[in-house]
Amino acid sequence: VGTSLMDKAESWAHEVEIQRLELTVIENNERALALYKKMGYSIEGKRTNSIKIGDRFVNELYMGKII
Repeated sequence: VGTSLMDKAESWAHEVEIQRLELTVIENNERALALYKKMGYSIEGKRTNSIKIGDRFVNELYMGKII
């Protein structure tokens, strides 16, 4: 399902002539991170302790892809 959604978003981006896609993901979300890497995104930056979930702070990764 994730791959299909990402493919649809990229197809739409091509149609409207968007040349770059960006996203953020929580660093410990291994399944999402693997999907984004498979789709050609690369890690461009990291915000340390940027999001608080429950009583813990987690890191957020910035990812991007030129299409």
